[in-house]
Amino acid sequence: MGESERSVTDLLVLAGAGDRAALDSVLPLVYDELRRIARRQLRREAEGHTLGTTALVHEAYLRLADQTRGEWHNRAQFMAIAATAMRRILVDHARRHHAAKRGASARRVPIERMEDLAIEERAELLVALDEALERLGALDARQARVVECRFFGGLTEEETAEVLGAGLRTVKRDWAKARSWLYAEVYPDELARAVGG
Repeated sequence: MGESERSVTDLLVLAGAGDRAALDSVLPLVYDELRRIARRQLRREAEGHTLGTTALVHEAYLRLADQTRGEWHNRAQFMAIAATAMRRILVDHARRHHAAKRGASARRVPIERMEDLAIEERAELLVALDEALERLGALDARQARVVECRFFGGLTEEETAEVLGAGLRTVKRDWAKARSWLYAEVYPDELARAVGG
């Protein structure tokens, strides 16, 4: 582990124990990475989204700072938690600003291709995906965390395995199962047609 990585990890451990100054010290060290995660998530949103990259990073930081204690043991884990905070911000935004009927005319696409959808369809899919992810979390918390890390956080399979303390094969298997499960939940009529229902 390099000197700067050790410094980030040490600061995150202190921040996780409730040291706000340590969390404030971490932000400049991980800011570019947080912006990368925010850009990735905003690519799925409409152009001209009222939240820009900087605003999304700052709002996520404020949510993280409001936590009395965090479970941040390393950079990858912190990034996964930050990605989850960003997802929640965007879902809240979609719920507030896009009250269109859900699912009536949405095209069916894999979750990885959300950016191919029209603006309203993206908002609908993001809300539906968030609700399905909550249900998945109740059934299999690890699979839900894999989706949060891989899809929303942009973490690699290796980084996801590190964050979750799981093997690489387990992460790959969970990722495949979770994507199939979420697709069936978000598009149940597709599944019914496929099985002749």
